Amino acid sequence: MKKLWNSLVIAFAMYSKIPTPRADWEKENMRYVMCCFPLVGAVIGALIYGWSCVAVSLGLSDALRAAGYVLIPVFITGGIHLDGFLDTCDALHSYAPMERKLEILKDPRAGAFAIICACSLFVANFGLWSQLSVHGARALALGFVMSRCLSGWSVTAFACAKDTGLAATFQNAAHRRSVGIVCGLELVAVLVAGCLLIPRETICMALAAGATLAWYGVMAKRQFGGITGDLAGWFLQMCECLMALFVVIGELL
Repeated sequence: MKKLWNSLVIAFAMYSKIPTPRADWEKENMRYVMCCFPLVGAVIGALIYGWSCVAVSLGLSDALRAAGYVLIPVFITGGIHLDGFLDTCDALHSYAPMERKLEILKDPRAGAFAIICACSLFVANFGLWSQLSVHGARALALGFVMSRCLSGWSVTAFACAKDTGLAATFQNAAHRRSVGIVCGLELVAVLVAGCLLIPRETICMALAAGATLAWYGVMAKRQFGGITGDLAGWFLQMCECLMALFVVIGELL
């Protein structure tokens, strides 16, 4: 239980700005971090749902509600996944050889393409969340758990681009079989609950998440030789944006 608790603490310390107790970043304590990663998404989803309830009760405009939906994940995560998205966009738009792309990922400076892509992502997310009904927005709260289940699973299933870095650190420390099984069970639980409560939106989110995961695996292998921590951030941002898109399409149809 102590190892699991320490893994939970490390997951929230690494992937959120929520205050946590101290835990040593030793290999034994990091074995189940990816199993706990979806719980960060559960907190974000709960806050999204709560914001929806508050916004509706106060009669806030669609635009103001959407602003809250877009900003809550950034505030809770501290932008760690957005940072990976920016670095990945710079590397992809460099059209450089693979070795150079990996160097760009390590560059702390944000290039022009990173800024362009970040602005495009925020505009797209704001527009999509503005279009969603209250029911659709609340349904998407599950998407933050779903995306992290797939991200945690990918750490055990996809090859890393290099032996160092965040993804490699968690992959080497993880008990791969346990992480794969737990993330799979968490995903199944989310899908079953979603299909029972919000079947149309859950199917839309599952299709979007599956397509993004396939895209992520192919792109990472071809462009970088495997996944990295930055690419994992890119995956989460793209997955959550596309889930919102698919839910909007589902509501329109």
